[in-house]
Amino acid sequence: MSDEEEQLQNSARYKQNRRLKQARMQRQVRKSQRRLNKLRAWWKLFILFFITALCFYILKMPQWRLHKNAFDRLDSPALEIVNNKIVPAQKVLSALRRNQVDTRPIFLVKTDNIKESIMKLEPVQNVYIRRFWFPARLKIIIVERTPILTIAPDIDVEPIAFFSSDGKLIGRDYMPLAPEYKTVRVITYGRGDDYRNWNKTKVNNFRKLAAYIEADSGESVEYIDYRNPQDVYVKIPTVNIRLGNFNAGTFDKIHRIPSLLPQVKMLNKKVKYIDLRWDTNYIKLDE
Repeated sequence: MSDEEEQLQNSARYKQNRRLKQARMQRQVRKSQRRLNKLRAWWKLFILFFITALCFYILKMPQWRLHKNAFDRLDSPALEIVNNKIVPAQKVLSALRRNQVDTRPIFLVKTDNIKESIMKLEPVQNVYIRRFWFPARLKIIIVERTPILTIAPDIDVEPIAFFSSDGKLIGRDYMPLAPEYKTVRVITYGRGDDYRNWNKTKVNNFRKLAAYIEADSGESVEYIDYRNPQDVYVKIPTVNIRLGNFNAGTFDKIHRIPSLLPQVKMLNKKVKYIDLRWDTNYIKLDE
């Protein structure tokens, strides 16, 4: 065999061995890729299982739910009652207790029944209920009616009821009112013109009467004496004002006050009242 033939054989043998090595390396690479892909698949499955388990655990945590005793006391960490100045918080809590605490996750809790129970309290005009997540809790925001008129049976007796701006009568369960409420005080026995039958127009007329007198006299109205509906008095710091029957013409009579008050203040005698019942005004002295 010549040298040239031997070189050809060696070259062919080398190429064959090289192809075998390349094929072996390719098989190893494919095998490694399959192993890596399998490992990745198992790792993804593990992560998915872990995330699912974690979500399930988080959703099952008690912090997502109201405690079954959430409505048992006012200092409950799951309950906050705000903006109630007339309605005692204890009455709001009693209204809440009419409902069973929903122990589902807080984002699934419906508050319609809770709102309906609180709305039954007379001074409550509206209620907003906010749900907070983690820890689960409720914030009860009370919107109360605005008192404009208080009712007392006598001058020296504290008011026993009040009317709100929408004409609703609220009883003694919510009295006394806080000093911040500036209302018109009406003294009435309820005889002759029972205040329990007054409507919004009637209530606003008393408010209008007080506003007119305060504007013309420059003094605040202490009370309106309506014990005799046919003979009404209004008390301001300087003097009593006798109006007689309270009707539409009363508001015209009030405009005479600015001309009479200076005379009252100049007198050295005690004045019983200013009489505005007639066309001619006069000042009644205390005998």
